[in-house]
Amino acid sequence: MELIVNNLCKRFGDKTILDGLTFSMKSGDFRAIVGSSGSGKSTILRLIAGLDQPCSGMISVDGSPLKGPGPDRGMVFQKYSLYPWLNAAENVGFGMRLQRMKPAQIKERTAYFLEVVGLSDAATKLPRELSGGMQQRVAIARALATNPSILLLDEPFGALDLQIRESMQDFLLKLWQRTGLTVLLITHDVEEALVLAQQVHVMASNPGRIIRSFDVELDKTDLDQLRLSNAFLTKRRSLSTTMRELEPALC
Repeated sequence: MELIVNNLCKRFGDKTILDGLTFSMKSGDFRAIVGSSGSGKSTILRLIAGLDQPCSGMISVDGSPLKGPGPDRGMVFQKYSLYPWLNAAENVGFGMRLQRMKPAQIKERTAYFLEVVGLSDAATKLPRELSGGMQQRVAIARALATNPSILLLDEPFGALDLQIRESMQDFLLKLWQRTGLTVLLITHDVEEALVLAQQVHVMASNPGRIIRSFDVELDKTDLDQLRLSNAFLTKRRSLSTTMRELEPALC
């Protein structure tokens, strides 16, 4: 899988949200995009998901221009987007039913992905019976069940408290290591970006564009230890400084 975002521009009325945005991803990449509110981070995901169209530029997957939503892209939002009248298993199976998979295949894949996210015992529970972290794991399982080429995450842990958020970060990193997913994460949390991604793109605002990219070469065997390490703190300082100083200078 190769995702190419080439010279992407997006305007809403007279306001230019994105201007000349360019980057690419290959299969198995884990990238994060960070930036202040209004820099166009979520707009990028909506464009890649096919939920909106650019004013100019092109997005392609494996050489084919994107023309709309498709099962090759799974998306998880910050707000818990589960159907409240469906239990966990039914939520996971929803996209597969839209794809008209056979019932036996839906049942098998639903059970598998609930196991992947550690929620086999919660299959029959309604969303209101699940914690915030559990609901997001169901949402991730639902996104994975349709076998997407890329998983798009729009600040998926932003509504969770610190302890649950760190637990979900650990879960997501292990899931990526286990499955070899291709993941694009949007977040305003510098620490989250460094903990999870292989590379972090920093966006400026007015209009949104990438001003710098950081490679993240850190030992992520133990995330609790990582967050306290000198190497991590140095990376976090450098990334925070870029967001605090370079972006205003370029806006």
